[in-house]
Amino acid sequence: MDDGAADVVGIVLAAGAGRRFGRPKALVEYRGDRLVDRAVRLLRDGGCNRVLVVAGAAPLSVDDATVVDNPGWAEGMGSSVRVGLTAAGKAGTAGAAVLVPVDTPFLGADAVRRLISAYRGGATVVTATYGGKRGHPVLLGAEHWAAVAATAVGDVGARAFLAANRGLITPVACDDTGRPDDVDTPDALV
Repeated sequence: MDDGAADVVGIVLAAGAGRRFGRPKALVEYRGDRLVDRAVRLLRDGGCNRVLVVAGAAPLSVDDATVVDNPGWAEGMGSSVRVGLTAAGKAGTAGAAVLVPVDTPFLGADAVRRLISAYRGGATVVTATYGGKRGHPVLLGAEHWAAVAATAVGDVGARAFLAANRGLITPVACDDTGRPDDVDTPDALV
């Protein structure tokens, strides 16, 4: 990390009940690991100084991460984004956050590294792109957290903020780092 550069915190959005999947996705195992553990490792390996996991529908205990409870998890992903950004801000050292949903097990750590590199180069809103389309993960500079939280409602995370602030976005091609597919059903894990 550069001298004087603020920490980058990783936030795993893992509070949902996984209704379409049939159980909370954070607890689902894929290739011997729970999806939540894979997401934490993705962020750590990608260069995040610390990782927060936003839990809700299922209680979680996660190594190498701080679990933050979202009592309003049933409201949708927006509430988890708000809880995660609030928790990241309480430490006071984070200059940016990388957000990743727990149900994206095919992402690669190089995508996280590329987003952080763009942040270190001066970008404050960075999205991974795959085939020219925005995907996960997303990096948000701390100066935008309040605006993101204000628009994160229901099942909308940072999407509304990104749509309203296209000029702030630095897209980073991540086609060769993994796949942005999310897993909504057990069949998606094969």
